Amino acid sequence: MLNLKQEQKLQQKLSPQQIQYIKLLQLNTLDLEQRIKDEMESNPLLEEGLSEEERAEEESLSDTEEDLDDEERLEDERERELDAEAESEVEIDDEDEFDWDDLLNASDDLHGYKANVEGGGSSEDDERERPMRAESTIAEDLRDQLTFSGLSEEDELIADQIIGSIDKDGYLRRPLESIVDDVLFNEGIELEESDVEAVLKEIQQLDPTGIAARDLRECLLLQLEQLPDDTTGRAVAAEMLREHYEAFTMKHFGKLKKRLDVDDTELKAAFDLIKERLDPKPGEGSFSAQENYITPDFTVRYVDGEFVILLNGRNAPKLHISKQYRKMLEELSAEQKKQKQAAGQQNGESSAGGADDQQKPGRPPGGDDGVDEETRDFLKDKFDSARWFINSINQRRHTMTMVMDAIVQEQEDFFRHGPGHLKPMILKDIAEIIEMDISTVSRVVNGKYVQTEWGVYELKYFFSEGLETESGEEVSNKEVKAILQQVVDEEDKTNPLSDSKLADALSERGFKIARRTVSKYRKQLSIPVARLRKQIVVEEEE
Repeated sequence: MLNLKQEQKLQQKLSPQQIQYIKLLQLNTLDLEQRIKDEMESNPLLEEGLSEEERAEEESLSDTEEDLDDEERLEDERERELDAEAESEVEIDDEDEFDWDDLLNASDDLHGYKANVEGGGSSEDDERERPMRAESTIAEDLRDQLTFSGLSEEDELIADQIIGSIDKDGYLRRPLESIVDDVLFNEGIELEESDVEAVLKEIQQLDPTGIAARDLRECLLLQLEQLPDDTTGRAVAAEMLREHYEAFTMKHFGKLKKRLDVDDTELKAAFDLIKERLDPKPGEGSFSAQENYITPDFTVRYVDGEFVILLNGRNAPKLHISKQYRKMLEELSAEQKKQKQAAGQQNGESSAGGADDQQKPGRPPGGDDGVDEETRDFLKDKFDSARWFINSINQRRHTMTMVMDAIVQEQEDFFRHGPGHLKPMILKDIAEIIEMDISTVSRVVNGKYVQTEWGVYELKYFFSEGLETESGEEVSNKEVKAILQQVVDEEDKTNPLSDSKLADALSERGFKIARRTVSKYRKQLSIPVARLRKQIVVEEEE
């Protein structure tokens, strides 16, 4: 039997506006710029630049400047330059506003959509709109090179399978047997592994050198084979890789010198040749034509004893609702009021004249103004959407500025004196200062960067756990990592320090750290174990 019951419970749910704000908050500068562009394309009521009221205020301020003294004028100009840099205000002429005809007949031509009053656009806009240069992938380059190799049609099919199987580092890690099966399945051509091997040798002679190797040893040997015969260390390096590869990877210098019958100078020349002239990943970075650039979201300067924090102008664009659409909404609203008043008067007269003359209140289909209900709903929906989007952008800017202010406040020594003065700090510390949730701080610092006098840093860089020194002072683990890197750089390369000895070296400098912690930090710094850090040092003859 079905039991029905009723219960009441309290739940917290995010509104659509809050969800939109959260999504905007976690975007970096370039993603936010694209998000704003997408919103403007989908919402005709949203425009970028100064509104008429703000433009009028700007003109009023410029007129007032004529009455200021020279000293006051310079100070005011300095403040306005900082504000302009922080807010990236883009002025728009009245001539750039669209009327109804322009809007209805609008094409894809967006000339003037971000133009300033002086014309020509700013250099920042030119940089932003510059197209990315066209590039070809290494797979396309290999196919182009094979065009002139005179391969048969069958060999071209094999070559296409091989090139398509090369990974991002430039290696062919698929067995030749799998390529034989692919050609048989896709083309119905039965091959032998020797056929694939022959085509592979052709591809391995192409540029970049070492491409399509099946392992590191083959990759290095392919590159050595194409070096001139008189290259210093070439013969020793080739024999070492062919015959004594395991000893080479383990850096057993004593065994190598004995087996190769060479001295320290010859062995060092072979190692230096492999390290400096050969590329272990010939295809790295070549399979992706897109380049990634870092655009700082903040700039922090120390001027006259104070910190000046500027938010990148692209994070704080000037957005407003189109004047034409706003006026249209006002006219529609006024027309609706008139219709309601007319309907009310008509109902009153009908009531006085008798029940037979009563009519239902309302307006004719489409209205006297010729705008149907669907158009009204569309404009109202877009108006609310534009208003919420503008509020979310402003709230995002306010939150980001608060977080950056708190970070500078907590890491003042870093911003004044540079790396080496980083204090331990966690997300909770910033959340307590700005009185917001930790998740909000996490969204702000994720993928955001700041330009300082010491370089560009990700905001995550300023958050680290603390370690206590022997004196009781708490320092950041990033500072400990920097000291660990320094100890490794200064060690005797003929006898590198083990993790235990590295821990002892740090202890001598006042940092009590366990060996396993040193091992963890060493791996995070991409420092190999002591055995692999060993180098050949040749004493110079007097």
